[in-house]
Amino acid sequence: MPGWDATEGSLGTPRGFRAAAVASGIKKSAGALDLALLFSDAPQTAAAGVFTSNRAAAAPVILSQQNLKKSRGRARAIIVNSGNANACTGRAGTKVAEETARAAAKRLGLSPQEVLVASTGVIGTPLKLDLILNQLPTLQENLSAENGPALARAIMTTDTFPKSAVFKTKIGGRRVSLAGVAKGAGMIHPHMATMLSFITTDAAVDPRSLQKMLWAAVDESFNRITVDGDTSTNDTVVALASGLSGVSIGPGSPAGRRFQAGLIELCQALAKMIVQDGEGATKVARIEVSGARNAADAERVARAIANSPLVKTAIAGSDPNWGRILCAAGYSGARIDPSKVDIRVNDLYLCRHGIETGFNEAAARTELDRKEHTLRVDLHQGKARAWVWTCDLTHDYIRINASYRS
Repeated sequence: MPGWDATEGSLGTPRGFRAAAVASGIKKSAGALDLALLFSDAPQTAAAGVFTSNRAAAAPVILSQQNLKKSRGRARAIIVNSGNANACTGRAGTKVAEETARAAAKRLGLSPQEVLVASTGVIGTPLKLDLILNQLPTLQENLSAENGPALARAIMTTDTFPKSAVFKTKIGGRRVSLAGVAKGAGMIHPHMATMLSFITTDAAVDPRSLQKMLWAAVDESFNRITVDGDTSTNDTVVALASGLSGVSIGPGSPAGRRFQAGLIELCQALAKMIVQDGEGATKVARIEVSGARNAADAERVARAIANSPLVKTAIAGSDPNWGRILCAAGYSGARIDPSKVDIRVNDLYLCRHGIETGFNEAAARTELDRKEHTLRVDLHQGKARAWVWTCDLTHDYIRINASYRS
């Protein structure tokens, strides 16, 4: 089965989508893009969303969940700001989110429930509604397929680069496109961190199928990354499908399986960019756990290792301290027998059957010096496997987060 090819483009590459971004003054940096609008020209655009599991969810998260439910999975616009999370802001924050959707809907000729809202930035600070309302005319006037890259920049906070990916393929002789952007560098530990992602496609997918496919893609991507173990109040992943390619995606069909594979590939590309851009990060590590009794145990071990500050600092220092890895596996809650555990960095064994192998220290450091490497843990308890992407933890993480509000 032909796969998906990466290509140049933006959120406006799939047919029917336009975007715009402006500097509204929400961010403290003068002239910084901080407000964006994504719009679909297709009246029956399908929408799906996956949101934070944090019980202190932000006002825009709650409103977008409500709107998706009211519209039965139909949405044509997303308005998003950076610099202020509009989280933990009480009734006033709820009003800002609601008025933002209502005003955007009026300008675009939509019902308010067809507008989704997203925010990212400082938690607990009131978001000034006027800064958004004053820019809606400009956003509407500047909507174009070419302005997709501007949206990717407008959603950045501590990110050091805009994160975007575009894939294309042919199904039934017709071209289908998938595009996505993401932001996130810190407070990353999604259980659908501070992360946002918006995805567009011109495939024709019904809302229910799109929601199921998005859940599956998120589980294989954004839910398998961690930077610092913090789950944000604002995590949002939204997919919009215009249907303008004329290619229908049916669940369980060959086209459906192809589309699902492409959606997973897109989300994994974006998720890996988030880990690569982790605050202060210099390395990416893939934690692979095999030989677990069941999938739950495999995931517990992988997440414990990926989130361990001691493991992450060892990665930063290229220190082959495999005892920290076994320690994290031991407190993960999974059923393990330490006397059976093997640990490798890439293909170099550090530990066999719970005992150090007598490995060459310099060779191990060389493996850990790589900007990307894999830590492999075999529990020898069963056949279940799991993986998580993580990054190292450096002094710069503290520097960035110690001065985030100021």
